[in-house]
Amino acid sequence: MSRAGLSINPVSTYGATVWTVTASGTCSATGWYGAVAAQAGPGAVGLMAILAARQLGAERVIAMSRHPERQELARFYGATDIVEERGDAGVAKIRELTGGLDAHSVVEAVGTQESTMQAIGATRPGGHMGFVGVNHDVAIRCFDLFLAGIRLEGGPAPVRRFLPELIRLIWDRRIDPGKVFDLTLPLEEAAEGYRAMDERRATKVLLTL
Repeated sequence: MSRAGLSINPVSTYGATVWTVTASGTCSATGWYGAVAAQAGPGAVGLMAILAARQLGAERVIAMSRHPERQELARFYGATDIVEERGDAGVAKIRELTGGLDAHSVVEAVGTQESTMQAIGATRPGGHMGFVGVNHDVAIRCFDLFLAGIRLEGGPAPVRRFLPELIRLIWDRRIDPGKVFDLTLPLEEAAEGYRAMDERRATKVLLTL
């Protein structure tokens, strides 16, 4: 399907689907429109978190990424600041950027222990953290959340709820989620695609038949 050279194809629709997964977490995380949002995770889902945060009204979006190519994409999608530090140093940098207040809203899009604790630490008391990364043996002590004083929400997104609106945004050229696909391979080279993403040689791989 196309209009004036615009393609609505699996690249765009998959990108929109990634956006919907993130939109659920960002909606959970964004308690105040016009607030400061931060994103933990430089992959495709994290980049869509930046896009989602801007669409939902965040005036400032802090991206956490060490990779120049993904930093460039993050700025394309609306990031206003880049934080390369991780762990406690990353939390301290966000605190510095926000005048000691931390972010109103944080999206955790990796699913590791380090990124989860960094996201919790970067959220201001009374703020919201949405987790959309599929977690890998993440353990959070209830006492840590008690001291943080934040709201924590996450889980699978209701894709069908968001997809029609997102397709319209793509059709109207208001968003371009397909830019996360930076490597195309035939289906039989799927293993190489996973290696490329694991080694940070690709953000998201498109497999063709």
